[in-house]
Amino acid sequence: MKKIVSLLIVVALFCSCSEYQKALKNEDVAAKFQVATKMYDAGKYSKAIRLFEQLAPTYRGKPQAEKLFYMFSQSYYKTKQYYLAGYQFESFVSGYPRSEKVQEAAFLGAYSYSKLAPVYSLDQADTVKALDKLQTFIDNYPNSEYLAQANEAVKILNGKLEKKAYENAKGYNTISDYKSALVAFDNFIADFPGTPFKEDALFYKYDSAYQLAINSIPAKMEERLKIAQTAYANLMKFKSDTKYKEKADQMNARVETDLQKFTK
Repeated sequence: MKKIVSLLIVVALFCSCSEYQKALKNEDVAAKFQVATKMYDAGKYSKAIRLFEQLAPTYRGKPQAEKLFYMFSQSYYKTKQYYLAGYQFESFVSGYPRSEKVQEAAFLGAYSYSKLAPVYSLDQADTVKALDKLQTFIDNYPNSEYLAQANEAVKILNGKLEKKAYENAKGYNTISDYKSALVAFDNFIADFPGTPFKEDALFYKYDSAYQLAINSIPAKMEERLKIAQTAYANLMKFKSDTKYKEKADQMNARVETDLQKFTK
């Protein structure tokens, strides 16, 4: 019995492959469309894509074009070809604005771009692009069933930008470019007021101000010590029991001592 079942499976696969190969060469677009749909329904998306690519130029404007381009877009998405999926879904939304699938297509198009966003340490141009696409979807479909997923994707993408901005600012501190670090941390805190990195950002901003002050020329030292003093106060105001308290207090004691030289 097992041998018979195995034989039937092999025969079915052979017939399927044979049918697919014939469809690739077939000039009958209706027959090609039928096989493409069969491949799509069977989850054989890569094969379906090859047939859809052949059919797309001739099916534009035809009654079944909407179904074809929806399946075409989904096939790219299912095979994780997100750039092509995003492009095809956007084309679908533009070409079939009254389709019952338009909202789903609009979401998946934007969501596809979010899948292209790299890790935070790399250039974030694709992340910014994805955020723009998702925000457009949210604005256009504020009551969508996909709204929660869109908002979650936005949260993840913003997290990448947030981490990137924090690490860039900290990088200036690491290489002792304290002036740039102060500007970068100010921008970071302003851009991401609710960031989970705020305690760290406030400390490293303070450290940057401190290092700049104690290594400053006498003519600029008093002013910079006062800036460091303010940065310390901001850290303590945000979190009086900060994990950096011992080190920050030691640094502040040095700042207070050095400032006394300018009051005599």
